[in-house]
Amino acid sequence: MQTMAASKQKKYFAQYVSPVQDTYIDVLDGVRAILVFLVGAFHIWQQSWLTPHFTLFGQHYSLDFLLRSGYIWVDGLILLSGFLLYLPYARAGRDGALPRTLPFLKKRFLRIWPSYALNVGLFFLLAIQKYGGNIAYMAKDVATHLTFTHTFFFDTYYGSPINGALWTVGVEFCFYLIFPIVGRCYRKQPLLTALGMIFAAFAFRAHTAALPDTRMWFNQLPAFLDVYALGFMGADAFIILRKRLLQESKQEKRLFTLVCILCVLFLGYIAKAQAASNGQEGIRHGQMAHRFPLALCLTVFMVSSAFASVPVRFLLGNRVMRFLSAVSFQFYMYHQVISVQMRERRLFPSESPVPNQAGERPWQIMFTIASFLIPLALSAVLTYGFEKPILRTFSKSGGRKKK
Repeated sequence: MQTMAASKQKKYFAQYVSPVQDTYIDVLDGVRAILVFLVGAFHIWQQSWLTPHFTLFGQHYSLDFLLRSGYIWVDGLILLSGFLLYLPYARAGRDGALPRTLPFLKKRFLRIWPSYALNVGLFFLLAIQKYGGNIAYMAKDVATHLTFTHTFFFDTYYGSPINGALWTVGVEFCFYLIFPIVGRCYRKQPLLTALGMIFAAFAFRAHTAALPDTRMWFNQLPAFLDVYALGFMGADAFIILRKRLLQESKQEKRLFTLVCILCVLFLGYIAKAQAASNGQEGIRHGQMAHRFPLALCLTVFMVSSAFASVPVRFLLGNRVMRFLSAVSFQFYMYHQVISVQMRERRLFPSESPVPNQAGERPWQIMFTIASFLIPLALSAVLTYGFEKPILRTFSKSGGRKKK
C-alpha cells in the first residue's frame, strides 16, 4: 500500500518537473484564482471591516494595504485574458492557421452570456424595488446589461442596483469583438501594434486624468489597451522561451523562481502605494498611474512561474487552484452582492446594528468566512451544473452540424 501511495505521489508531482505544455499552462490556474480572490477579499472587507494581522518574530504585520488596494487586481484579470486570447496565435506562429472569427465569438458568447444573463436576471429581481417603479430606467438598465453596454451610461454603470462587479464583463466582451482584428494586426506587426495600443492607453488615461471627474472613464476599454498588449507580449514570450529553454536545468528553474519572488515583492510595493491613495479621485488617479507597471510585473511573473521550480509550479498549478480557477467566473459575479445582502439583511446575529463599524470580531470572522464559502459553493453548483453543460451542449450541436 505504501509503495502504491508513493508511486501515485511521484506520478502526481512529475507534472511539475516535466516541461510545461503550451496548450494548458497549469500555473495560470493559480494566478487566476489568486487574482479573483484578492478582488473578492476587497469587496468582502468593505462589508466586514475585518483586517487580518499577525505577529512574526516579535514584529507586527497587517494585511490592511492588501485589502484596501484589492480592486487593482482586476487589471491582472484583464491581463490574463489578453494572454490567453493571444496564446493560440502565438502558438501558431507567423505562418500557422489562426482560429476563425465566428467560432471564436460563438465560443466566447456561450462561455459568458448564459451565466452572465442568469446573474443579471436574478439580481434584477432582487433589486426591483430600488427602481421605484421607473419602468423606462428599469428597461434601459436590463437591456444595456444584457448587451454589455451598461458601462456606456452613467445611470446603468454607477447608478444600477443590479451588480456593480459586472462592469468588467462589459469591458471584456467589447474587447472580444475587436480582438480578431487586433490579434491579427499584432501577429503581422507585433512591435508596431503593441506600441500603438500602449500609446492609445496612455493618451486616454492622460486625458481622463485631466478631467474633474474620472468616474466614467478610468475603467473604460481604451484605458486597458496597454494591459491587453502586455498580455499578447507575454504569450509570445512564453512560446519563445518554451522553445529555447532546456526546462530541465536546475539553474534555469532557480533563476525563474528568483524572478517570481522579486515580482511578488514589487507587486506588494505597488499595492502599498495604491493603498496610500487619498479620496476617490486620488484612488482612481493612483490606479491609472499604477496600471502599466502592475501589468508589466504580472506579465513577468506569469511567464516566469511557468518555468520556475517545483514548489512554485505546485503552489500555482495544484488541484485546488484548478478548481478555484474553474469556478472563479461565477464567484466573481456573485460574491459581492451576496456579501452585501447578508450584511443588509443581518443574517448573522450581532450586538450592534453596525457590527463592522463597532469592530465585533466574532461577527466579522463569521461573516467573512460565510462571504467566501457561500458564493464559492454556489459558484461550484453553477459552474458544473449550468455553465459547463451549456458550453458542452452547444459545442456538440455545432460539431454535428459540421458533419
